[in-house]
Amino acid sequence: MKKSATSMRLTEGSISRKIIMFAIPIFLGNLFQQLYNTADSIVVGNYLGSDALAAVSSSGSLIFLMVGFFNGISLGAGVVIARYFGAQKTEELQRSIHTTIAFGVIAGILLTVIGIAFTPTILRWMGTPSDILVNSIIYFRIYFMGSIAFVLYNIFVGILQSVGDSKHPLYYLIISSIINVLLDVLFIGWFKWGVGSAALATIISQFISAMLCFAQLIRTTDVYKVYISKIKIDMDMLKQVIYNGLPTGVQNSIISFANVIVQSNINSFGKMAVAGCGSYSKIEGFAFLPIICFALSLTTFISQNIGAGEYERAKKGAIFGIICSVIIAELIGLFMYGMPEFLIGCFDKTPEVIHYGTMQIRTESLFYFVLAFSHCAAGILRGAGKAMIPMLVMLVCWCIIRVSYITIALRFFPHIRTVFWAYPITWTLSSIVFIIYLLKSNWLDAAKGCN
Repeated sequence: MKKSATSMRLTEGSISRKIIMFAIPIFLGNLFQQLYNTADSIVVGNYLGSDALAAVSSSGSLIFLMVGFFNGISLGAGVVIARYFGAQKTEELQRSIHTTIAFGVIAGILLTVIGIAFTPTILRWMGTPSDILVNSIIYFRIYFMGSIAFVLYNIFVGILQSVGDSKHPLYYLIISSIINVLLDVLFIGWFKWGVGSAALATIISQFISAMLCFAQLIRTTDVYKVYISKIKIDMDMLKQVIYNGLPTGVQNSIISFANVIVQSNINSFGKMAVAGCGSYSKIEGFAFLPIICFALSLTTFISQNIGAGEYERAKKGAIFGIICSVIIAELIGLFMYGMPEFLIGCFDKTPEVIHYGTMQIRTESLFYFVLAFSHCAAGILRGAGKAMIPMLVMLVCWCIIRVSYITIALRFFPHIRTVFWAYPITWTLSSIVFIIYLLKSNWLDAAKGCN
């Protein structure tokens, strides 16, 4: 296998240094992505008011419900690609990459059709307040017109990260983030085009970042170079991708379905609650950044090292990644707990909106350490080829228990804080299950058999 100029082998050298150097660009990339997602809400809230902010915020879980399944499949593809890269099997690496891209094109087209067709039905089913329903439909239909860009972007980034290149996705996200913010201000602040233009700005910037990633994959001379003529489905390779990715895709859909139910309960408290909780979700996205970057880094680290037969190194890296993620996530939670009014006020200064957002921060932020542990544990198990375990844990804890809790608890305590508590409770339960599993089982057994 030809030595890569831009990729990073995580199978050699200092474990801590390699994980951190790989994780930092992922963190910064997700930071910029969160910034341009947040830009929509800040510009909409300040230029168009609380009703428009509620429309944009009403169903973030709807987006993840539609996109999460396909993103889960792409994570499974990343596990396969990273393992072949670690094992230095060039032919299999090439087939896995081109099959994944072909799958992404099909998935993007399918998601576009489904999203545009079913957005009004799902929003009504979620109980979206009638006074923001029209704007919500406009926003999400335009958003789903760019589905193929979102799907392919995640696939391209997944390919690059699987071979250890987390820097180029960062560069492209910085460019698209700046473009998104400028378009938000231009479309909403200058042209006064309304709430739909926020979605338009997002999909334009996403297309740009996807095309930049694709251009990098085409022009590279490394072993993961993409050839347009080779983009097709290889059924044997697709089976591997689906085997590794389907549990994560189902897991994402299950979690987002449960969150849609949670959001529908929040919607029942009115548009100010929707706006306040929507503002919180944007802030929470920043708190999730260290969690996301370490979980993704651990999946790639574990996959590459298993492919290379470095099992003890994989175990040491898992421990290091968990410790870093848990500590950083909790420090961010403490920061948020200390200044919630200021943070929510950045989006909307309406006192009632600040009240709801502050309440949610004060309920959930101190429990970010258990959320971090659950995500890192899931990332480790996915990298080890045991994606069914996190899927089952999330199905029980983050879906069945979460929905059951809300359904029962709201009858006795009909307050929005009851809804907020659904998250810390289920995060803690999943972490307990993961701790028991990781301590009681040899989670590398199945992975050793794959080599």
